[in-house]
Amino acid sequence: MLINTIINNNKTTIEIKPGEYLVDTLRKLGKYSVRRGCDTSCCGLCSVLMDGKPVLSCSMLSIRAEGRHITTIEGLQEEVNEFASFLTKEGADQCGFCSPGFIISVIAMQKELKNPSEEDIKHYLAGNLCRCTGYVGQLRAIKKYLESKEVN
Repeated sequence: MLINTIINNNKTTIEIKPGEYLVDTLRKLGKYSVRRGCDTSCCGLCSVLMDGKPVLSCSMLSIRAEGRHITTIEGLQEEVNEFASFLTKEGADQCGFCSPGFIISVIAMQKELKNPSEEDIKHYLAGNLCRCTGYVGQLRAIKKYLESKEVN
């Protein structure tokens, strides 16, 4: 079956199979930043933006993308590079496997929440699993990134 969607601001018609998950569809289209981690909607590795809101693509059927705007890391290079520099400066990026889903969530949070508290940040990012860090460096990087956005 064919669906029409907009991926990273490009109108796209995609052939999908019944029951196909969005993570698989996106990867088949070369969007390798969208990763499969747990298949239980617990790790956040498959996070993408759908109409500007973060969703877990491993638990969303591709048919639900019909007519929607899907954004992956590949479509957010300027924002990604900016936030990644904060992660690097804080020593918060290690293996990088979780980074795409994590960064998608941070960018969505920055657009949705104004002046979030530390608890707001932790709550918003609760579904993003990182096995390498203790989250302390990531939290520092997020706070500094958000502060830089307030100044601008």
